[in-house]
Amino acid sequence: MKLFQLFFLITALLALALAGSVEKKSFIVMFPEGTPNSIIEDAKKAIVDAGGLITHTFALFRGFAAEAPLAALETVRTLSTNYQPIIEEDQPVSINAA
Repeated sequence: MKLFQLFFLITALLALALAGSVEKKSFIVMFPEGTPNSIIEDAKKAIVDAGGLITHTFALFRGFAAEAPLAALETVRTLSTNYQPIIEEDQPVSINAA
């Protein structure tokens, strides 16, 4: 019985270690005007459920910024055929050409 408990503990610790090592990237997700709030909320939930984090919700357009694994973004792309999001990697913006 103790051997089984030790095996279970090691397996659980390994799973936690691997879950923390998934590479996350910062993205901006933008939806077209008229997209229902439910679709945007479903997209946010999919990202959080995949271990991502919503870092900002925009007021000027329908969208949000997130840090998420790439697999979560593929899920967001497939949530709606009528309201396809535009997903771009979040990058610094400058007014200088340098």
